[in-house]
Amino acid sequence: MKLLIVDDEPPARAKLRRLLSDMPGVTLVGEAADADEALALAITHAPDAALLDIQLPGRSGLELALLLPPGVVCAFCTAFDQHAVRAFELNAVDYLLKPYTGERLAEAIARMQQRLAAAGAAPRRGALLTALQQLQPLTGDWLVPQRGGGLRRLPLAEVEWVAAADNYIELHAPPACHLDRRTLAEFLAHPAAKGFVQVHRSHAVNPVHVLGIAPLPRGEAQLTLRSGETLRISRSFRDALK
Repeated sequence: MKLLIVDDEPPARAKLRRLLSDMPGVTLVGEAADADEALALAITHAPDAALLDIQLPGRSGLELALLLPPGVVCAFCTAFDQHAVRAFELNAVDYLLKPYTGERLAEAIARMQQRLAAAGAAPRRGALLTALQQLQPLTGDWLVPQRGGGLRRLPLAEVEWVAAADNYIELHAPPACHLDRRTLAEFLAHPAAKGFVQVHRSHAVNPVHVLGIAPLPRGEAQLTLRSGETLRISRSFRDALK
């Protein structure tokens, strides 16, 4: 099992390295101090699993779990117990409270290995979901992956705006936010996304959800959406909504 560890505290990472070195079947492929570094390592090393702290600089470990490539199983190592329910909603394999023992960590690693083995029992499933997602319909719907596996059909009419998140996009359909592993440019180039307008290098908007536009200094502007969300229109995109 190729494992990635993510913790902003060097002593915590050192403890994990020491304990993991004695565990058979575990290869540490990288360690990161924040979510952005972790995502870069995930792309480079394709880990099978990740041990995540929750309180990280920038994006939290919970947000990172949603952004990791499909198929990466996650367990959380944290000093805070109030996030456990949300962690298991994200299909976490385990939730370790600091300080934990080597035996407790070994238990979590065994659970991750079991989850991976169960996923490997259906080797064509991941390929099938990937193939289905590539066949995006042209009817104004979008197929979005679910954390526990499978795809869901999301009507794009419900999506207020789409944000770039590295090699992912966030489809904001309040009160929900859905993640998809493609770039904003790829989304906007797809016929199903016809009608969405890019108003910033990192986000595009569904104009039917725009309630108002207010000018800002230096030629920029601000959009207000039905949900109350506000988005900035950069100067280079300000003509897009005329």
